Amino acid sequence: MAIEIPKVSLSSGTGAMPVVGMGSAIYPPVAPEITKAAVLHSIEIGYRHFDTASAYGSEPPLGEAIAEALQLGLVKSRDELFITSKLWYTDNQPDLVLPAIKKSLEKLQLEYLDLYLIHWPVSVKPGENKSSDGKENLCFLDYKSVWEAMEECQKLGLTKSIGVSNFSCKKLAELLSTAKIPPSVNQVEMHPAWQQQKLREFCKMNGIHVTAYSPLGAKGTLWGSNDVMDSPVLKEIAEARGKTVAQISLRWIYEQEASMAVKSFNKERMKENAQIFDWELTESEVHLISQIPQRKAVIGDQYITPTSPFKSLEELWDGEI
Repeated sequence: MAIEIPKVSLSSGTGAMPVVGMGSAIYPPVAPEITKAAVLHSIEIGYRHFDTASAYGSEPPLGEAIAEALQLGLVKSRDELFITSKLWYTDNQPDLVLPAIKKSLEKLQLEYLDLYLIHWPVSVKPGENKSSDGKENLCFLDYKSVWEAMEECQKLGLTKSIGVSNFSCKKLAELLSTAKIPPSVNQVEMHPAWQQQKLREFCKMNGIHVTAYSPLGAKGTLWGSNDVMDSPVLKEIAEARGKTVAQISLRWIYEQEASMAVKSFNKERMKENAQIFDWELTESEVHLISQIPQRKAVIGDQYITPTSPFKSLEELWDGEI
């Protein structure tokens, strides 16, 4: 029997988002058929929310899995699924946004996305992207013009909702100052070892839903840390409750009214990660978790270059680090 995953309404008012999604940023990279098989299995379990990005290289296998799931009758229609993708920073120019979302849709074999996010709050100088990553030509993101292009994507029906990722309170405030359609979502690193309280409060005040990426700390990846999975506090709570450390962490995120994109291709862990809705953390457990030492894992140091508009991590995150 498929697991029922609760949904949350977004400010755009165009459909609800399942609070647990399957992430697809894989390091080290895997063969497309492995991603496709994992997605198909997750759909069988009950997952309906899938998180991808042009930068991940997972759009084509995700698209193939969706097509096959529809063909096999695992889902009755495309409308049962919630698909998120992201605009890479090399396309953070007003004239590149529409071509970028159309390219993503083509790779996904879809007519629309449910959510399209600006992946990072940085851009490259127009016409000067001479390398595949454009890092020698980094510049400030023109929030107004790029967001207008994102709004156009929503108006044209290419995506139901729009949002951002890796935005600080200050960067969100700048975007909100000119936005006609406010961002529905801010997807950021969030877990018990990086709780993001200030940012979550700002987002709540402005009707922006927070989605947690790397909700288990992304242990074993190029960008992650062991602070969640090796936490003595979380291990002690998990043992006492007969749960996994991952379940305690994900339940904590859910109780903070955030959603999450969890990456696991292991069949048992996929199931465990969605079994967090029929129990609650106690007040004392929540207090213990609030005392866990805080350390950001995804620091974005790749955007601090000699020619970058951000000369330090403090500037990139506006002190939220």
